Parts: sequence; structure tokens; C-alpha cells
Amino acid sequence: MPISFTPIEEEDSWFGTTWSIDDENELAKIIARVAIGQARVAEKILQATNPPSPSPKYPKSGFSAARELLAVKSGDKTYHRDGWVFQVISWVAAQLSYKNAYIRTPQMIKADKGLDGLLIEVDGDSISKAVILEDKATENPRQKIQSSVLPEFEVFERGERDNELIASVTSLLERSSCTDPDSLVAEILWDEKRAYRIAVTVGDAHATADGLKKLFKGYDVSVSGDREKRRGDTLHLKDFRTWIDEISNKAIAIIDMEERKNNV
Repeated sequence: MPISFTPIEEEDSWFGTTWSIDDENELAKIIARVAIGQARVAEKILQATNPPSPSPKYPKSGFSAARELLAVKSGDKTYHRDGWVFQVISWVAAQLSYKNAYIRTPQMIKADKGLDGLLIEVDGDSISKAVILEDKATENPRQKIQSSVLPEFEVFERGERDNELIASVTSLLERSSCTDPDSLVAEILWDEKRAYRIAVTVGDAHATADGLKKLFKGYDVSVSGDREKRRGDTLHLKDFRTWIDEISNKAIAIIDMEERKNNV
């Protein structure tokens, strides 16, 4: 698998994992699949429960659009591309770390202003949690969490975005094996079943136990209740923008290769 996980936590405050990228080439292949519009194929590969055999070919069209998602044109904001790639990596991590969940596929628009991600954990035939995901690829993770992520979670806690959450949860349930998604939505939203996950890039300053404590300070204030509502995941990279550029270029090379195969 492309990513492995090391548990991290602060007692009674939050829990989570640190991600390690174990196979960049495999991760680049998954990113390329998602960029070309084949997230469902990527999901089957990651789950390894019903892998496509033989693996579906890339479609004959869409190569240019996929490259645009992964490239930074002159005058473009680098952080838009970096944010999208990190959301895909976050989705991969969710696929591997949540074993019983319906997970929304990544958005196909850079700088989308909606929910970064959403997943629904299941326990047998019942829903245990609706988890709101916030993904931040940033040089200033503490500042971003404090100024952007936690205030956003507070809005959800007050119920001010419930219309958006209802629509997203319903849509995700419709993709699952659920036969009556509407009957479950109220239970998820109003019965203490919403939870949160922050995924963020960090440097050396936030890679230690003390650094992690400072990073997620205030999480339990913005989101009260049981610790299981508050997950925090990190990806430790010394120069994450260079790394994202490199893995994006690997994914583009895979797309280029598939396009040449289709033109033979």
C-alpha cells in the first residue's frame, strides 16, 4: 500500500495518525486514476477486496483535463493544485485507515469551496458517525487550523451548515447499499453522530509530541464531547510543495504514457 500509519494522540483531547508515504510510484498511479476520472477504480485497487481484473483502461478522452488538475500554469496559484493533490492523498489515507466506511470521492475542481471531504462510518447495519474532513496543505499548519479549520468546525457544531451536510450525507448514502437514505439523515445529524478529521502537512516543528500538542490546541474547545469526535492526521514533509510538485509530475507522466497507449 502507498501509505502507512503511526498512531498519535493527546489523552482526552484528540487522536489520529501520522502518515508515511511508502510507495510514491503507487500513490502517483492512484492520483493519476483520480485525475482522469476513475476514482471508483482507484477505490477498488486500494480496498483490494474486489480489484478490477483486468484493470480498466484509461478513457480515450480526458487526458488534457487530468493534466490540468496536476499542473500549474503560468500565473496560476500553486496552492490550488497542491490543495487538490493533498485532498486526493487524504482520500487515499481515508480509504486505508477507515475499514468500514462510505467515503465521498474527491472533488474534480481545484479550490472548491465546499466540504473538503466526507465519510460515513458504519457499524454492521447502522451508521456510527458522519465525519467531516478538512484537508490543509500549508506551510503554516497551526495558523491554518486556528484561523480556518476550527472556526469552520464550530459553524458545523452550531448547525449553521446542516443543509449542506444533509445534502452531502444523503448523496453519499445513495451511492451505498442503503435502501432508504432519507430515514437515516436525521439520526446522523442530531444524535451526536457527527465527527471531524483534520489532515494537515507539517514540518519539523510539529512532528514531535510537544509540537503536535501545540498544533491541535483548542480542538476540544471548538468540538466538545467524546474524544472520538476529534481526529487529527499529519503528513510530515520538510518541503511539501516540492514533494507535491514531484509526485504530480509522476502522475502526469503516467497519464502521458496511457495516452500514448491509447493512440497506438
